[in-house]
Amino acid sequence: MFFLNSVFWLLKISFNFGHLSDPRCFWRIKDTENKLGDKETYCFFTISTKHGYVKNDYFRWNLDKKVTPKTRHLIFSVYLALEEINKNCHILPNISLVVNIECVLDKHDEKTDFLFKSEDLIPNYYCKNERRYLIVLTAPLWAVSSSIGPYLFMSRIPEVSQLYCGHFHLPLSDNEQYPHLHQISRKDTFLPLAMVSLVVHFRWNWIGVIVTNDDHGIQFLSEFRGEMQNKIVCLSFAIIIKTGKFLAVTELHMNYKQILMSSAKVVIVYGYRDSPIIYAFIVWKSQDLFRIWVSVSQLDMITFLGDFLLYASTGTFIFSHQKPEISGFEQFIQRIHPSNYSSEFSLAKQWWTYFRCSLPPSNCKKLKNCSTKTVFKWLFMTPLGLAMSDTCYNIYNAMYAVAHSLHGMLLQQVDTWSKNAGKELEFDSWKMFSILKTLKFVNPAGDLVNMNQNLKQDVEFDVFYIMDFQKDYGLKMKIGRFSEHLPSGQQIYMSKEMIEWATDIDQILPSICTMPCRPGLRKSPQEGKDICCFDCKPCSENEVSNMTNMDQCVKCPEDQYANEDHTVCLQKVVTILDYRDPLGKALAGFALCFSVLTSLVLVVFLKHRDTPIVKANNQTLSFVLLISLIFCFICSLLYIGHPTMAICILQQTTFAIVFTVATSTILSKTVIVILAFKITVPGRRMRWLLESGTPKYIIPICTIIQLILCGIWLGTSPPFVDADLHMVHGHILIVCNKGSVIAFYCVLGYMGSVALASFTVAFLARNLPDTFNEAKLLTFSMLVFCSVWITFIPVYHSTKGKTMVAVEVFCILASSAGLLLCIFAPKCYIILLRPQKNYFYKFRKRRELNLTT
Repeated sequence: MFFLNSVFWLLKISFNFGHLSDPRCFWRIKDTENKLGDKETYCFFTISTKHGYVKNDYFRWNLDKKVTPKTRHLIFSVYLALEEINKNCHILPNISLVVNIECVLDKHDEKTDFLFKSEDLIPNYYCKNERRYLIVLTAPLWAVSSSIGPYLFMSRIPEVSQLYCGHFHLPLSDNEQYPHLHQISRKDTFLPLAMVSLVVHFRWNWIGVIVTNDDHGIQFLSEFRGEMQNKIVCLSFAIIIKTGKFLAVTELHMNYKQILMSSAKVVIVYGYRDSPIIYAFIVWKSQDLFRIWVSVSQLDMITFLGDFLLYASTGTFIFSHQKPEISGFEQFIQRIHPSNYSSEFSLAKQWWTYFRCSLPPSNCKKLKNCSTKTVFKWLFMTPLGLAMSDTCYNIYNAMYAVAHSLHGMLLQQVDTWSKNAGKELEFDSWKMFSILKTLKFVNPAGDLVNMNQNLKQDVEFDVFYIMDFQKDYGLKMKIGRFSEHLPSGQQIYMSKEMIEWATDIDQILPSICTMPCRPGLRKSPQEGKDICCFDCKPCSENEVSNMTNMDQCVKCPEDQYANEDHTVCLQKVVTILDYRDPLGKALAGFALCFSVLTSLVLVVFLKHRDTPIVKANNQTLSFVLLISLIFCFICSLLYIGHPTMAICILQQTTFAIVFTVATSTILSKTVIVILAFKITVPGRRMRWLLESGTPKYIIPICTIIQLILCGIWLGTSPPFVDADLHMVHGHILIVCNKGSVIAFYCVLGYMGSVALASFTVAFLARNLPDTFNEAKLLTFSMLVFCSVWITFIPVYHSTKGKTMVAVEVFCILASSAGLLLCIFAPKCYIILLRPQKNYFYKFRKRRELNLTT
């Protein structure tokens, strides 16, 4: 099982490496013995041609001279290309390229006048009996290359052009100042976009930038700012290092404090190899300034102190132009100069950063967990290989560019060339240079080389992660790549598995100005600060934010509501006063019970309709009142359950009409009581009102008026089924909308007026003789009725949801029950429990006594 897991893990790593392409990783081995570090010294290659095949004498130039290993491999790159070209019968047939090499051997000899202190070193200075040089290749110091121009193009010197093979520098692209200088390296046009893409990939938005104070650095900073704005990345600080030779310690200390005081954990570093940035980092390193550095390959170097320049305990990210591997490069170096490479380890020591390693050991789940024993076992036992540096690859392509341009000239003017063997060929150097600047060809590694810097080229960068896990050893591992021709958002690819294995990026504090706003909060910009610095404020009511760092909260749809954390919209619950709810059941139960109770009272009154207590105050009105009360109780059931259009209309109209009938009946009964007592007094002329039955017309008149009001209501704006989405949070209340509010209050007000009139008349008759007189009962019943509905108005408007409906139902039941109990309970008590009092002779005897007194 362990073996299968190991195989699976190795296949998984291999698959990811396959996506990232070779080279896979590089060992980093410090060289404390070499005080120059890994500096590439300046070299000057002059190219000429000769008839026939010329076997290069590699030992003609002393390879044992005291130059750095990288400079030696720069020379080897030229020799490799030279050998391949001269042996290739398809390029320059019967013609060989010859190279002359001059390199600076000491750091004090980098002055241009050293190269030209002798006229013999100036190419084409003498034309007579001297070999004619076609072109000059220079690398890697751009400052020296820019200073050679006045010497190469002096009026005394025949024409010769220059190819610069170091890293691209903006000043050298000035055609007016350098008309005969061309750069091989591709522009860093998309480097700002690539670096910003890396920052966005790791969700960093608060970074610093360090550049040099020259055209190259300022242009990079300008383009970088533009890409930052597009990706919403903010700049904590921007340090511009002066390009003068003297760097003030006080100024560097101020820059150090600026970096240290900033909360940005990620710093972009851009500059060239011989820029003052190197010395600034040496000073800062002595003060233990550690950040996550993101830089370019030319700054990945060993200083003269023997330390790595961009060392960081959290690791460093390096961008390098993607280039294929040149097959046979390692074997060529060992063949032409085997004395320095007696073992694979010494081969790696000679060229520390280009020593290609194999897959990591399977027992190291993370790089930091690799033991020293495992590391050295990996170091000595893994099959090794070499890869070209950027400068070596450029000068290799430059040799092929010269060969292809000369080959093109041969094809154009094949009949004009001299065919005399043994004589030097006469090529037009400037014409060859004009062809070379627009040349396209495929090199032996299969890479398309486009010499035209003015044309847009597909740019791809490899992303490396550098981590030092031992005192003198480290690892530079490819973890991703960037390709500008891919769609936006997919231009950078990072291997998640390789990042997890090689880095501790998940343990690094995020380089942000403000901690992200969690879901449920929104960003609120801080006044006077960058957009990346903000406060987190909660979303407003019924608004949500379901992602981090949302600029605005999103309002929930009408049928949804925000949860307590304001992170998601939930579907609102449809709410009605339903029969299945306990409250609905209780109210429905009370309505049915009181309906049955009222029906029983009606039966009792019908059965005892001939008794005095029933006949008193008009038994017909009592029957009408009881029937109306039954309908009052039953109409409350219309408020329970899911409403429809018909139910909504019946709710309001039935309620208004039956209660108008009930209150008008009470008013009629009260008027009859008053008239009955008034006509017993001698000399009164109101007997005809009582005998004609005029009080009974009160009921139909009041009812007709209410019917007219209800008709107007239904004709103009009738009630309808409505869904109230905002009354109760999280609920959709299905209710009957009143339609016309004015009509509703008119109907309600009219009913209240009738009730108030009944109460007033009953109150005036309260002191009349009380034998079978219900004036006091009517007064008390109307007092209860009015109290219930006066209380109903504020309570109704202070409640929400189905409680509003429940309050309305309760008021209907309470007012109806008040009328029933206050008027008929005492009478039922006498009829059922005190029947001896329910006789007419007792009523007459008491009446006579009252009249006598």
